[in-house]
Amino acid sequence: MQATHLLLEEPIRMASILEPSRPSFFPAMTKIVGTLGPKSRTVEVIAGCLKAGMSVARFDFSWGDADYHQETLENLKKAVKATTKLCAVMLDTEGPELQVVNKSEKEIVLKADASVILTPNQDKDASSELLPINFNGLAKSVKKGDVIALSQYLFTGSEATTVSLEVSDLEGDDVVCVIRNDATLNGSLFTLHLAHIRVDLPTLTDADKEVISTWGVRNNIDFLSLSYTRHAEDIRHARDFLSKLGDLRQTQIFAKIENIEGLTHFDEILREADGVIVSRGSLGLDLPPEKVFLFQKAAVYKCNMAGKPAVVTRVVDSMTNNLRPTRAEATDVANAILDGADAILLGAETLRGLYPVETISIVGKICAEAEKVFNQDLYFKKTVKYVGEPMSHLESIASSAVRAAIKVKASVIICFTSSGRAARLIAKYRPTMPVLSVVIPRLKTNQLRWSFTGAFEARQSLIVRGLFPMLADPRHPAESTNATNESVLKVALDHGKASGIIKSHDRVVVCQKLGDASVVKIIELED
Repeated sequence: MQATHLLLEEPIRMASILEPSRPSFFPAMTKIVGTLGPKSRTVEVIAGCLKAGMSVARFDFSWGDADYHQETLENLKKAVKATTKLCAVMLDTEGPELQVVNKSEKEIVLKADASVILTPNQDKDASSELLPINFNGLAKSVKKGDVIALSQYLFTGSEATTVSLEVSDLEGDDVVCVIRNDATLNGSLFTLHLAHIRVDLPTLTDADKEVISTWGVRNNIDFLSLSYTRHAEDIRHARDFLSKLGDLRQTQIFAKIENIEGLTHFDEILREADGVIVSRGSLGLDLPPEKVFLFQKAAVYKCNMAGKPAVVTRVVDSMTNNLRPTRAEATDVANAILDGADAILLGAETLRGLYPVETISIVGKICAEAEKVFNQDLYFKKTVKYVGEPMSHLESIASSAVRAAIKVKASVIICFTSSGRAARLIAKYRPTMPVLSVVIPRLKTNQLRWSFTGAFEARQSLIVRGLFPMLADPRHPAESTNATNESVLKVALDHGKASGIIKSHDRVVVCQKLGDASVVKIIELED
């Protein structure tokens, strides 16, 4: 990756900075993943989140039970119906996450230079001197001098609730630590992070498998966020497990990179995964602070070139309790978009934050402004060069569609697809205009019943930058005639006009399959 080129259009007119942002049907090309929880689980708030730009709802199973999340999901379905906004569902696994269990939920005050014991005995109550944890093998994993971070970020959104512990002694299964900074912890769960230390726990735990095979199957989850992905084998194991769960064989797996081990095996993980989540919160504890941005840029670049979605986390922590982000946070969001991120993932900001709707809205506005100055020309050339020659048939069609759309200043690209692959390839080249992905359903059977595909493929577009799906009428088969294609095209154009992205006399680029041939055509609309 060349560090000498900025993905930024120059020059920027100073006067344009003062121009108000224009509202549009699509708040931004970049997608927003919102974590639903205590402050964002009513129908009204979820509807507000959808209108503000949330396109993927994340359910974090590191806390809360299946019944709680099911109630939230039922409210999501009602909000989707009320707003007519599509929304995908992401299940985030707990994985090998170490937690302190505070059953009484009493306030715990930790003082610098005092000692505290981490014990696997969960029958004991948490206090300033003793912290029960959910892992029996901690004493075998650490040694004197190792540093353990104890964080409550997810529940507060504040780094002020992170405490640093240094291992001073090992007493059987207990670990004695010296507290390195003052902190006050409130709530029932806190996460332990062991920097540069491998924990001998499976990435996909038995508890995760139980949740996926029950809650996941019941709700046909679109995405599985695999926490603490460390090796490509983690992805293969998860995919093999999903393949035995009926429709979940279509579920896309996103590798959540949270530590040095995942970073070290990034390339092989990327080859197996459907997308990557750059979990900067945990990585920020494993990596020196000055190295975090380097990994973000390298990881996003590799995802871009592979045509796989890159999701960036931990961007506007301060909005958990405030209506505005800090200047540094606003700039950070914009830089993630200029790096090439497909989506921004909001955690505590929407889970327990006081302003979930406003947070999504502001992040969307920042993304939209950054997209305006994204240097698409440079990005396109880099991508074409990376792909090399000879291109595959589909890659050639996708890049040609984007090049044509930019040359004729098309307002939208319409792509007919059944698997979603063609539309994702077009989005890979980052066109400056929206890509309307018209998913043509296919008829399938499991020997017992017939059904149509398409819903999964449409929702899975909702995490890809610039891609906006619509599901075609099932009566129009994938191997359609020219007449039915024209009929579906008219529906797509009408949808574009109704949403305000297509106007009279606009040019539209259409990418479709006619028989065995793939065709890119340019049409100019009349009054």
